[in-house]
Amino acid sequence: MLEDRMISGEQQDTDQEIELSLRPETLKQYIGQDQVKNNLSIFIEAAKMRNEPLDHALLYGPPGLGKTTLASIIANEMGVQFRTTAGPAIERAGDLAAILSSLEPGDVLFIDEIHRLPRSVEEVLYPAMEDFCLDIVVGTGPSARSVRLDLPPFTLVGATTRAGLLSAPLRDRFGVHSRLEYYDTKALCAIVERTAEILSVEIDAAAAVEVARRSRGTPRIANRLLKRVRDIAQVKGETVISKETTQEALEMLQVDAEGLDFIDHKLLKGIMDSFQGGPVGLDTIAATIGEEPQTIEDVYEPFLLQIGYIQRTPRGRVVTPKAYAHFNREVPGS
Repeated sequence: MLEDRMISGEQQDTDQEIELSLRPETLKQYIGQDQVKNNLSIFIEAAKMRNEPLDHALLYGPPGLGKTTLASIIANEMGVQFRTTAGPAIERAGDLAAILSSLEPGDVLFIDEIHRLPRSVEEVLYPAMEDFCLDIVVGTGPSARSVRLDLPPFTLVGATTRAGLLSAPLRDRFGVHSRLEYYDTKALCAIVERTAEILSVEIDAAAAVEVARRSRGTPRIANRLLKRVRDIAQVKGETVISKETTQEALEMLQVDAEGLDFIDHKLLKGIMDSFQGGPVGLDTIAATIGEEPQTIEDVYEPFLLQIGYIQRTPRGRVVTPKAYAHFNREVPGS
């Protein structure tokens, strides 16, 4: 049993090493998001010329587009340490104080899902971001007193998939705002080819395009699909991943030509079949297909909205004629 756990742990470490190796380390290596990259390169160069930390930066957009990678690149480009945590992990003001007091001058502190910070923690963060200090209350009751601790200058990089949930005071304290957009097929194809090279596998150009087309505009999904395609090609004994094997693998994974998976199909067909195409509320959709409302809203809906398969209306979600055409169905009442 112990041996099994050790093997499992070794495999997990290997998987994590591979995952980290796929991440670019510089802005030049980072593919796509050209406007964001160009802006950051100027802001980073200017900060280095002034020998100052970069202004606090907010990265927002759908999941899987490279926010964590970009935060790590900022630290690399600035030549400082990269510290990382997540909003849900910081439960008390003391947790944040411990993290901030351990920073070295110029460090980059990355907080993922920053919109999930508790309000009490967020209030401690304000003076830390503005004045590089911590206001800590010592004692309780009438004898309580406030103590101010100085912090070294640092850069906070916050990432969120739901920028609208950030409070205005927190959002306004970020000097750099960068929205990451879905990738086009060309950029995703370059990412697939780069990942294949790192994984030491060869892939046909047409196969790389096929993976890119079905990756929902998201590098994380492109890398995940490529790994599974690689598995099937390896079992088949292919030395170069072909387009035919890629299509076979993606069909096994239930990913169609537009990148829609099983849950997307279930969601769209559920609205079509049970609610005549809508409008229907998010909670009702979630109950119908057995998914959490937040999962639908954060993971599935953004892409379906982007490609025009659903619309949000005051009365609920509506499936568009474009989605009906995808499933070769007639629009009700047409």
